Amino acid sequence: MFATFRNAWKVTELRSKILFTLLILFIYRLGAQIPVPYISAAALESFTAQTEGSIFAYMNILSGGAFGQATLFALSVSPYITAQIIIQLLTVAIPALERMSKDGEEGRRKITAITRYATVVLSLITAYGYMQYMNYYGWLTEGVNWFGKLVIVLCYCAGSSVIMWLAEKINDHGIGNGISMILFANIISRGPALVGQVIAMVFPTMNLASFKWTGLILAIVSVAITLAIVVLVVWFTESERRIPIQYAKRVVGRKMYGGQSSNLPIKLNMTGVMPVIFASSIVSIPATIASFFPDSNFWKSVTSVFNYDGWLYLVLYLVLIVLFAYFYVMISFNPVEVANNIQKNGGSIPGIRSGRPTVQYIKKILNRITLIGAIFLCFIAGFPMLINIITSTMGTTFAGLAFGGNSLLIVVGVALETHRDLEAQVALRSYGGSKAKGIFG
Repeated sequence: MFATFRNAWKVTELRSKILFTLLILFIYRLGAQIPVPYISAAALESFTAQTEGSIFAYMNILSGGAFGQATLFALSVSPYITAQIIIQLLTVAIPALERMSKDGEEGRRKITAITRYATVVLSLITAYGYMQYMNYYGWLTEGVNWFGKLVIVLCYCAGSSVIMWLAEKINDHGIGNGISMILFANIISRGPALVGQVIAMVFPTMNLASFKWTGLILAIVSVAITLAIVVLVVWFTESERRIPIQYAKRVVGRKMYGGQSSNLPIKLNMTGVMPVIFASSIVSIPATIASFFPDSNFWKSVTSVFNYDGWLYLVLYLVLIVLFAYFYVMISFNPVEVANNIQKNGGSIPGIRSGRPTVQYIKKILNRITLIGAIFLCFIAGFPMLINIITSTMGTTFAGLAFGGNSLLIVVGVALETHRDLEAQVALRSYGGSKAKGIFG
């Protein structure tokens, strides 16, 4: 991996893309530290403690601590991700949007514009709920009027729009997926805090005299699980199912072409981290809606039911991961198109007839692989949460462990995707360079 980054750094164009991505991430981290007017700085000291033990702790991790500090980028990429999910679902359900998505570059631009408007609307709704949540717990400045509340809502909406713009700039001029890169930077920035939580398990009062053997055992188990998850994610992400392809021989003039054996590689984890990101955004909606009604006993009960250390939250979260895994594969991989391309190139799967049987065979393999990938994602994301649910019954709550699987999955997945992207671009430019040298040299 380090060799790939070193080779990419030697290519001027790739070096510019890497520097541009780092610049965007630096700007984002600066925005995550900008305070918002009419929010009490003294009250923010209890903000993190208040959000600990709820779904907002996870939102704080994904925002890189901006949510807990109530800064400009507190909403992070959640509105943008939710808007993309809604538009993609509507694209499948509404024929007009489906035709628009297939209408080439112009159609994609229209879909992108609709997604941006949806992001702004969701940002306004989320920002209002967030403001009401802070107002209920007294985190706003004393005596703030309607104008101050309006400024807070507009600031968070503007911050979410800026994040959307930064993510799109990474997509256009940088390396990797913009949303994934921002989430990667957020989680990495929370690393020291999570390390501090592990140390606090061993030394609760940060004093050598407060050493706890049980805390040391839990810390060792946490580190071991972390390393095991990293190894498992890397191994599984790099694994693939290869469907053999046999190309027929063709005689063109006096030369014979074809007759070669190849394969169609299908990754076991085709969806990457997107189902986890989508599921976490959807499952946090009840807690977000509950923040609109802080005085309602009903919504307080909803928040307690959908707390991250509850069984209902875990079950719903895992079900959504499976559903979004199939949905993401459905919109990103077209078996009919793949089968047609194989047939046009004179290829076929041994023992399978061309046409509909090939499509059905690819669908069958794809469904099995998607199920395996979804189970893998459920295990990585759900196992640490299961441990946290069990330990919470014993009076111990550790949000970092509960969401450690999700965080590690995102970090490792984004690192591997970025590595493959850089490797492909380095290989492409090396091939182009050697070819040019052969022609003109």
